[in-house]
Amino acid sequence: MAAAAPRRGLDSLGFIEREGSLGRVPPAFRPVVAATRDRVLDLFGARLDSAYLYGSIPRGTARVGLSDLDLLAVLREEPGDADREGARTLGEAVDKEFPQVDGVGILLVSRTQVLSEPERYDLGWFVACLCTPLLGEDLAEYLPRYRPDSLLARETNGDLALLLPSWRERIAAADEARRPLVRFMSRRLVRTGFTLVMPRWNGWTSDLTEMAEVFAAYYPARGEQMQAAAVLGYEPTGEREVLVSYVEDLGPWLAEEYARVHGVKAPRPHS
Repeated sequence: MAAAAPRRGLDSLGFIEREGSLGRVPPAFRPVVAATRDRVLDLFGARLDSAYLYGSIPRGTARVGLSDLDLLAVLREEPGDADREGARTLGEAVDKEFPQVDGVGILLVSRTQVLSEPERYDLGWFVACLCTPLLGEDLAEYLPRYRPDSLLARETNGDLALLLPSWRERIAAADEARRPLVRFMSRRLVRTGFTLVMPRWNGWTSDLTEMAEVFAAYYPARGEQMQAAAVLGYEPTGEREVLVSYVEDLGPWLAEEYARVHGVKAPRPHS
């Protein structure tokens, strides 16, 4: 009998394949990528170790006017408040200049953090599997291969219970501009729901719709909620009721079930 084909997102040995490439960037987004790349290099200069795209743009699934641009910038030393403010200002300027994107997010970390032992199955996995090299040395060369197992599930998304108090504070402080919060929290909950069942499904996907469908196959009673969150992850609204339901219902249930199945991720120094 022929061996079963590997699940989507895995190579022939069962390791998670790296997703995305610069060649998949849709033509409409290439000017945004080029501008962001050049400005990040100008901002950090020799302090920049490497930079990566992640999300829908390097996967080739971005939609004009609806998708955001996500970039990870790795510095040679720990980023400071001035670095984060500079990155925030840069992102806002690019977002304003290019209408084809709905937001620009620049995440700052250090090379030491990416390659540290505590981050091997979290930030390290993120760089090795979900990030597309844009500038500098590719740190994936220093990282292992990864399987969709319980260890990876715990270390990537096993901290939801720790996050919920700060989410409640952010919701309470939010004014009318709630769309970014809805998008962020929706995506995080869908990804957490997917990684809860990922070892049983034995595969990887970054598509929120597919993530929610996979989750619903194992938890049908919560499937409709997760599928609704996937929709809002792509096209967020600004409804406060949605956010409240996340932190008072779906989030606490998901955090408890995650801890039961995979355990709790230990707090990180950078958390």
